[in-house]
Amino acid sequence: MILRSLALAPAFALVLALPAAAEKIPLNEISRYLNSLKTVVAEFTQVNPNSSVTPGTVYIQRPGRVRFEYRGDQTLVLASGGQVAVFDKKSNTGAQQYPLSKTPLSIILDDNINLGRARMVTAHTEKKNTTVVKAQDPAHPEYGNIQMVFTANPTELRQWVVTDDTGKRTTVILGQMKKGVSIPPSRFSIAAEAERRN
Repeated sequence: MILRSLALAPAFALVLALPAAAEKIPLNEISRYLNSLKTVVAEFTQVNPNSSVTPGTVYIQRPGRVRFEYRGDQTLVLASGGQVAVFDKKSNTGAQQYPLSKTPLSIILDDNINLGRARMVTAHTEKKNTTVVKAQDPAHPEYGNIQMVFTANPTELRQWVVTDDTGKRTTVILGQMKKGVSIPPSRFSIAAEAERRN
C-alpha cells in the first residue's frame, strides 16, 4: 500500500503543477458584473457580416445608451431614448431608426440584467479559458441573439456577437475598457447628431 502511494505521488504532483482548467463564470456573477457597468469607453474592432473589418470607439452609458463611432468613416450608430439611429455617410435622408428593444444589444443595455430569467440564456459554456453566454429576449426570440465572451478573475467582457433577425452576424471585439468615465449626454443625442449633420 505504501509503495503504491509512493508510485502515485509523482502523478499527483504533476496534476497539481498544471494550471487548473477554467471553470464557467456563473450567470449570477455575469449579471452582477454587467449591472456594475454604468459608463464605459473602449476601442473596438468590428467584423461585419460581409467579413470586412472596421475599427472604432464605443461609448456605453447604461441603461439604454450606446454610441459606435467608426474610425475613418462618417457612419455612426446611436442608441438613446429607446431608439437606435444609424447615420450612414452615403444617405441623404437622415438616420434610419428602429426600436432598441428589437435588437439583441438591448439585453446588455437593460436597466436590470438578469441572465437567470427563464428562456433568456440558450447556451452557457466554457471555451478556451473563456465563458461564452448566448442570450435572447425570452418574449421575442425572433429578434435574434447576442453571444458574449467573458474572461475570469476578474470578470471582464471581451467581445460579443450579435445575430440579427435576418441571421446576419456582427462581431465586436473590445479593447481595454475605461469604466466609470464621464460622458456628455450630447454624445447620445440622436436629435443633436441629426442637426449637426444637416
